[in-house]
Parts: sequence; C-alpha cells; structure tokens
Amino acid sequence: MNNWLFELFFGSGIAHTVLTLSLVITVGVLLGKIKVWGISLGATWILFAGIAASHFGMTIDNGTLHFIKEFGLILFVFSIGLQVGPGFFASLKQGGMKLIMFAALTAVLGAVVTYVIHLLSGTPLSTMVGVMSGAVTNTPGLGAAQQAFSDSTGIEDPTISMAYAVTYPLGVVGVIVALIAMRYMLRVNFKKEDEGLRQLDNDHRFALKYSAEVTNATIEGNTVGHIRELINRQFVISRVAHPDNTITIADADTVLHIGDRLLIVSSAEDKEAVITFTGREIEMEEKEWRAFDSQLVSRRIVITRSEINGKRFADLRLRTKYGINITRVNRAGVDLIPYQGMELQIGDKVMVVGTEKAVEQVASLLGNSLKKLHQPHILTIFLGIALGVLLGSMPLFNLPQPVKLGLAGGPLIVAILIGRFGTRMHLITYTTVSANLMLREVGISLFLAAVGLGAGDGFVDAIVNGGYVWIGYGALITVLPIIIIGIVARIFGKMNFYTLTGMLSGSMTDPVALAFSNSMAGNDMPSVSYATVYPAVMFLRVLLAQSMILLAF
Repeated sequence: MNNWLFELFFGSGIAHTVLTLSLVITVGVLLGKIKVWGISLGATWILFAGIAASHFGMTIDNGTLHFIKEFGLILFVFSIGLQVGPGFFASLKQGGMKLIMFAALTAVLGAVVTYVIHLLSGTPLSTMVGVMSGAVTNTPGLGAAQQAFSDSTGIEDPTISMAYAVTYPLGVVGVIVALIAMRYMLRVNFKKEDEGLRQLDNDHRFALKYSAEVTNATIEGNTVGHIRELINRQFVISRVAHPDNTITIADADTVLHIGDRLLIVSSAEDKEAVITFTGREIEMEEKEWRAFDSQLVSRRIVITRSEINGKRFADLRLRTKYGINITRVNRAGVDLIPYQGMELQIGDKVMVVGTEKAVEQVASLLGNSLKKLHQPHILTIFLGIALGVLLGSMPLFNLPQPVKLGLAGGPLIVAILIGRFGTRMHLITYTTVSANLMLREVGISLFLAAVGLGAGDGFVDAIVNGGYVWIGYGALITVLPIIIIGIVARIFGKMNFYTLTGMLSGSMTDPVALAFSNSMAGNDMPSVSYATVYPAVMFLRVLLAQSMILLAF
C-alpha cells in the first residue's frame, strides 16, 4: 500500500502529473488568500508552491511540463486578447504609441543596467544576458541568446540557462514587488484613479446623452439627415418634442423647426459642436422625456441570434421596417454611437426606442435570449489558438537568428484581431465575463505551477553555490527600470496608474504581473495597455538579447 502511495506522489505517470499540478495550485491559491498589510501576492504563490514541491521530489516529466506551461500561457493571453479586442484599436489611437515608447524605454534601460553590472562585476556578458532574460521573464530572449552564443562560438554556455533558471521565479515576484512599491512611492489613491478613469471614458469612449432646443434659424425646415451632413459629426437624435407637446421618433427624414426639443446622443468631444449648431442646451432628463412621452418605450435588447452576427445596421433597416430608433450600442461595457455601417456582434446590447409593439418585434429579430449567451462557442477559441500558434512560429526577421512572436505573442495578436474583426468571418467572439475569467485563471495557474515545478530541482543548490549573486543582479535589472520609467510616465506622461501597471507588466512580458495588476485594478485597463505594448516589446527583448551576446565577441 505504501508503495503505490509513494509512486503517486513521487513517481511518474498521468495520475502523478494531475495530482502534483492540482496540489501545487491548491496550496498556492490558499496561500494567495493571505494578506500582509492589506497586500497579497495572489496567484504568484502557485509559483513558490511549485518550487517547494519540486525541491522535495514531486517533479513532472520535462516534455509534459513544457506543454503545460506553454498551453497555460496560451489560454491566458488568448482570453485577454478576446476581451480587449473590441476596444484595442481605439486605445491604440488614444495614446498607444506613448505606451509603446515608455515600454521600449523600460526594456532598453534594463539592458543598460545589465551591461553596467557586467562592467562593474566582471561577470561574463553571456551570463548576464541569462540573468536579464530571467529577471524580465522573457523566455524567447533566452532562446535567442543561447542560439546566438552557440552560432558565434560553436559551443554552448551553460551559465546562460542556469542564470535564467535562478532569476526567473524571483523576477516574476520582483515585478509585482516593484509595482507595489511604486504605488506607495507615488501615493496612489485608487478612488482618484477610478474617478480619472471614468472621466477618461467620458471624454473618449462613452456615448453622451443630453437635450437641446432648436434656436438656430438656419435649421428651420431642414431634415435631420441634412443637418448631420452640415455638422459633419457622429450623433443621433433620438426623439423630437414639438412645441404642441407631440413627440416623434427622429430619423433622417424628420424635419426640425424652431422651438423643437431634441434628445441627442453623441461623443463628449462632439457635444459642443452639435449644441452650437442646433441652438442651446436645456436641462431635461430622460425620465422627463419618458413622462412627457407615454406612447414610446426605450429598452436595451441583447443580440443573441447568430444570423445577426456581422450584420450592419444598414443591412437590417430597422428604422424603415419598424419605425424605431437606435440610440446606443453597448459592447464589452462601452457605450458606442450607432451608425449605418456598424457591424453588430453577439453580446452587443442595443438601446431601442419606439412603440411597445415595434420594440417587441425588434427584440424578436435580434434574439434577446440571455440563455443563448451562456452557451460556449469553443470553435472560435481553438481556431484562434491554431492560427495564433502558426503566426507565433513564423520567422519574421533573421538578425542574426529568426525573430518570432512566440507561443504567447502569436495567439495574443490573433485573439485581438478576432475580437475586433471576427464578425466579418461570421465567428462568434462573445464569451461571458465569468467564462473569460475562468480561462484566464486556469491558464495562469497552469503556467505558474509548471514554471515552479521546472525551477525547483536544483534551485536551492544553485543559489547556495553562488547563484545568490545573480538574484541580486536580477533584482536590480527588474526593479530599477520599472521604478524609474514608472515615475517618469506617471509624472510627465500623466498616465493613469491602472494603465501604467499594465504597460510595465507588458514591458517585462510578465503575465503574472498582469494578473496581479488586473486584480488590483478591478477593471481591464491593465490588460488593454499590456496587449498594446506586448508584441513590440517581445521583438525588442529578443533583439536586445542577441545584440548583447554579439557584443561579447
């Protein structure tokens, strides 16, 4: 009996693998619930649980371990890409290049610190590149450095991978510790950050609703469609209240007159232009419109019919057929201003205004069945992962070795593209928030457990036999660039702290730090900035590692 129990815990086979992974993740999650001074490292404890298990003999076959690590990371980044995809390109326009610039500076500063330590300590530059790759948790950089060294000398340097293995686990934690330290150094107040984030959303993303009275004589007798062409702004006039207290749903052919009151939806930046052209803003809440207008109703309808996925409003002709008006489209928590060319997606919430009968007909057409949203659509996930692996494995440059996006970068980019353009291929990209979070958590847990189990064997011996010096060097390479660039980006770049943590996590290509940032923020802002900078930084990290190896000769 004792023999089978020993084999189960310290042997090999499928049962041993499943048991080891499950125990490591369980212990790590339980430890992650412990807070010290209100701070917890969360899922990062899974890494240390894996190191401890491996140190005491609970190991897993290297091939299996490598698969678990890579597949877990793919699940994590792919679910992030699907979530941020719809708003990614908008965020890129709204300061994306600034994020990439700061992330690139972080990577370059890390390389500078590495080179300075090499000069001061006399540690071989090839070994320091291994330290740097572990300190910034960049496995592709390690592979590029090993290949470049082998091609240049004809032999391999074992200290590159050894230094990487020693510094990687604490490099993961170092990023998180640096983010926590920066929070207190900058005296970040999360309530103020939330207020700033809401203001940013109001300024750039959310549709704004307000009322106006027509006082401009040049509008008299013109249609809404003609006025929209004259103003050249994207806005919707939902309803028109005439001086005789009658109300109509506005469409392109609705004629406006002096004294008409308008319920308008537009972006915040277009509000002033729309108000100036139409007349003057008036205080009239939507509840007043509802009280004033008893024959019309407004209802949020969820698109759940697969036939509607990828269709444009122009294709559906809802206004013409049903006499209703669409005032807003909520996608992934963001209110968008509708237009005729907008492509609809499963999960979109459409605000419809019209008569009770017309609204019911539109609801029937669009689906409005929440039950259908709970059904998983795994075709999109696995097709996207397959395409992502193909993209990540494709050689893009040869300087001097092939530069690839890797098994994290490829799926991330494909997921972003599918999240944004998947409807054009009739792919259903919607997943419930809970399903998306489940994929994320399972993925990052598998990744951390595999990294810990892989690093634990010989970890203590390496530290005792001089590796502790590498840990000190790695700490400097991890912490200094984050603190310096973080403070500069915060003070001079006026960057929201949530965006800042995601950018810094991406600059270190550290998915664990991203998971920590998301839990600290309670929103997806870190994920958006992480996804924005990750591909560019991945290229840069690989090029820096190769270039520094070549400097050694």
